[in-house]
Amino acid sequence: MTAALILENGRIATMDGKGTVAQAVAVWRGKILALGDNWAIGALKGPGTEVIDLAGRTVIPGIVDSHCHPDSHAINLVKWADVGWPAVKAVPDVLALVEHGVAKLAEGAWFQGFGYNDQKCGGYPARDDLDRVAPNHPVWLYRTDGHIAIVNSAALAVCNIPENAPDPPHGRYDRDPATGRMTGILREMAAWNLDLVMNKRANTVAEYMAGFPEVFARYLQHGVTSLHNSLTQRRAIAAYQRLREEGRLPMRIGVILDGRDEDLVESYLGAAVRTGFGDDWIRVIGVEWCPDCSTSGRTAAYYEPYVGTKALGEPVPNYGMLLYEKAELAPKVARAHRAGLRVCVEGLGDRGIDFALDVIEAALAEHPVKDHRSRIEHCCYVTPPLLERIKRLGCIDSSATGFMWSLGDAYIANRGSQAMHWMFPHRALIDAGIPAPGHSDAPVCGTNPWPIIHAMVNRVTDSGQPFGPGQAVTVTEALHAYTTLGAFAGFEENAKGSIEPGKLADLAVLETDLFAGPKEAIKDTTVALTIVDGEVRYRA
Repeated sequence: MTAALILENGRIATMDGKGTVAQAVAVWRGKILALGDNWAIGALKGPGTEVIDLAGRTVIPGIVDSHCHPDSHAINLVKWADVGWPAVKAVPDVLALVEHGVAKLAEGAWFQGFGYNDQKCGGYPARDDLDRVAPNHPVWLYRTDGHIAIVNSAALAVCNIPENAPDPPHGRYDRDPATGRMTGILREMAAWNLDLVMNKRANTVAEYMAGFPEVFARYLQHGVTSLHNSLTQRRAIAAYQRLREEGRLPMRIGVILDGRDEDLVESYLGAAVRTGFGDDWIRVIGVEWCPDCSTSGRTAAYYEPYVGTKALGEPVPNYGMLLYEKAELAPKVARAHRAGLRVCVEGLGDRGIDFALDVIEAALAEHPVKDHRSRIEHCCYVTPPLLERIKRLGCIDSSATGFMWSLGDAYIANRGSQAMHWMFPHRALIDAGIPAPGHSDAPVCGTNPWPIIHAMVNRVTDSGQPFGPGQAVTVTEALHAYTTLGAFAGFEENAKGSIEPGKLADLAVLETDLFAGPKEAIKDTTVALTIVDGEVRYRA
């Protein structure tokens, strides 16, 4: 037997839990064949072996981003305008972008933007200002978290929302307290109800397929080889399969079904599809519901009210909101759990995490499963009582570590600096033995994991603000959150997450030594090669 690919003369950081480091690695048929020094691995060379001289570079397992939205990201790139920071730095910038954008549209066509960051831009654009720059076009701008939409009068008219419309259940139309007039800010289900009707059902398989290659490229350049697609849309599942059939799927996809699409979930339950169904390229991870919201957008559910500057029309006091009643969600979660489809429930604030644990605990009481790995998605404000409860129930803290870096300033402004000690508390989670993989939630945050890993180690935001420094972890611990624990969160620890014989040959070759360099430079880590299934998928 000879290897198909050999990487030699490097530092192979296996992440096997034993601290094993090798000089070379051999690959055969898409899997790790052997590890060792140059001499031992060199014995596996044959006439057809591709050999890559690492020249001392470090190799790590391929990164697993265990909660992101490549399907909605693909549609954004194909159909929406990017109004995110730093391209848009202030309210006048987004108004100018909208005015320029509608000038190229047919009259009455929608202008849709994603990624707006009110905290960094100094607030939200006023409805009247959007009307001024786009009088004949409906405008829809999603805040960076996707939980708040900013619209103009034309959009309200097209959606048949009169000025005196009552708030929908689990949603809110913000209104000027002085006049009662809508400000144009739509919170949670006030936005989602419309978006599900207007856009998500209309997206085609072809549009997903058109956007996916750019999305994949953005991940691969940073060493990311596996994605868990949170709230996967039905036509995106078809697009993934088509791309694979055509040999154009360069990454591994974990499908987390969108629990809001009840027909989709019912079809999987009716066909007795369980977690793990699929193969190493496309695999069913579970089903997800979103009862909790956004801390940076001031809608996530907390026991204590938000602090700091509030938007015009925001409730006072503001404790956030939940998007389900327990009596409504608990049976859905219990049924999926009982059928073997692993459940993922979003919880961000302490009240939201308690709610998520309530419905999971009810499902476990009805149908106990020893190694269930139910996931609390995002799981931001993990106070000591919640930490103990997560451990007792055997849940996974699916931690939105990307928020710490990209949205951290808003978290500090909205909850206060002292609360950051229990926001994404990875030191405490590791010490308690709670599995806590990290994720980007992209496109809410960026696809680059290295600034996020930097934030875990240095506990700072993208502006340099301290973010609960007592919860800092080591480089190795942070990397485990994006390799071994990411694999564990998908029930795939026997196939990926570390570099060991028999596991998938998903590797990232780093330009710099992540372990020996200064921790302040982690955010600048670059990738020379990304290898998936033994093939180079990205080369710097």
